[in-house]
Amino acid sequence: MTRSVCMTTLPVDAPPLRFDDRPGRWAPWVVLGFVALWPLPGIAEGVLALGAIYAAVRMVARRMQGQPRLLSPAAWALTSILFLGYWLPQAFSALDAVDPTAAWTKTAAGLRYLPFMWLVAIAVASPARRALTLGGLAVISAAWTLDALVQAVAGSSPWFWSLDQLKQLVSHRPLCSAEESALADRLSGALGPCNLKFGQVLASLSAFLLLPVAARFGRIGWLLVTLAMGVVLLLAGSRASWITFALVVLYSGWRVLGGRQLMLLLALGTVLAAGLAYSVPQLRERVARTAQAWEGDDDGVDQALSGRARIWSAAACMIQSHPINGVGARGFRDAYPGCDPAAGSEGVWGAGPALHAHQLVLEILAETGVLGLLLWLAAAAQAWRAWRFAPPEARDRARPAMLALAVTVFPFNTHLAVHSTFWGGLTVLLAALYAGSLLARDDPPPASAASTR
Repeated sequence: MTRSVCMTTLPVDAPPLRFDDRPGRWAPWVVLGFVALWPLPGIAEGVLALGAIYAAVRMVARRMQGQPRLLSPAAWALTSILFLGYWLPQAFSALDAVDPTAAWTKTAAGLRYLPFMWLVAIAVASPARRALTLGGLAVISAAWTLDALVQAVAGSSPWFWSLDQLKQLVSHRPLCSAEESALADRLSGALGPCNLKFGQVLASLSAFLLLPVAARFGRIGWLLVTLAMGVVLLLAGSRASWITFALVVLYSGWRVLGGRQLMLLLALGTVLAAGLAYSVPQLRERVARTAQAWEGDDDGVDQALSGRARIWSAAACMIQSHPINGVGARGFRDAYPGCDPAAGSEGVWGAGPALHAHQLVLEILAETGVLGLLLWLAAAAQAWRAWRFAPPEARDRARPAMLALAVTVFPFNTHLAVHSTFWGGLTVLLAALYAGSLLARDDPPPASAASTR
């Protein structure tokens, strides 16, 4: 199994794989529909669930009927391993979770991600499907960037406004309440003011736009798109997204510009960002809050981290009390009151407990324990091994997905809840895009093999 995951070609004397591109033509449209509907989380989740069911039924039916495969064995194996690295920690954490009902419910619901990841891998398993899927992700990223620039100038996102008008036409209720819209303190983009994750989402998707633009339009195209996305992400106000996007810019810029010109660009970008921060009140406030970390006292650091120092202390308490398999997936909020280092006082985020650890490694350790972290590392090792043994052409076609996945789970950053429905769905999507692209079979089947079917 390990050998098949790491290799993308079969021995010369092995029988040819039966592979047919036509039955999987529906897969890219499901993936793109899922991403495009992220501003409507409930509908997007419905697309994921229905797509997963359909993919499972189709794959089982085709296997039982002896029809051509939709995935190569290597892509199927690596996709399944990455799923197990994400799902098994949740299953083990449910054994003695703080809230067993919620943990087992989360674990059972997580099973839908396996056929969904197969579906995503099918969507990039051939050159035509991969061009449609990755090109569609680039178009969505570009459209959301332009949409956010319009919002920065006009004050409203055309993408979200259109969806909101459609929602009101159907149910006579807006997507976001007036109170939620009034509390939005940053550029909300296509996701809207009641789902302020736009910066992190766009930063994770930026690799699907910057790398193809650099390959097709060269330095000028890359510079223009980087500038546009950089302005949007600065105004979106998420410091985690700034780090994520900076990693994408460093990787892609090094390949496009080289080291010296990239350093000059970063220096110029810093000056432009400082000027933008000075002129935009909300951005200026966020920069000022970050600067409080240099005051040296614990309160200043906690304010700079938006209360995360207190949350991380609570996460350390959970790790100490449940080191093997954690407090249960999504059990952070239930365990938080017993580990709050400043119980009785309101947090920087407002009233109520913290909902998750805001840091990937701490979330994995707190909610799924050392066992969960080891399973994550085992899956990551298999992903790296597959990359290491893949030929150059396979790495080239998987590079956007690889970069998007790497910067999304980059451990030296703050993160959204990886065990949540929204961010968990995004994470497994990127993992499946990586596995499916890297281990796709681009060579057509021999004419003799096709004729026997």
